[in-house]
Amino acid sequence: RRHCPLPEPEHPLTNNMILQKLRIALKLTSDDILALFASVNVNLSKHELSAFFRNPKHRSYRECLDQYLRNFLTALQKQKLKRQKEN
Repeated sequence: RRHCPLPEPEHPLTNNMILQKLRIALKLTSDDILALFASVNVNLSKHELSAFFRNPKHRSYRECLDQYLRNFLTALQKQKLKRQKEN
């Protein structure tokens, strides 16, 4: 086992970072994410979605509010339950 230093945790972890990490981990495209939001009746444009993934210093950056993250997680959960019922 190597004795490498552990990476420093990112502080603070924002909703935007969580959304980005989930997008990468689940290999979701923008269209996939928009479909998930639409499944829980949240209307979001591609421009609004891309604003969540911008650098916080960018002028078009938009903070991902708790309600967006909550709705995204709810949509993921519903999608998983739907897939389990099909199998």
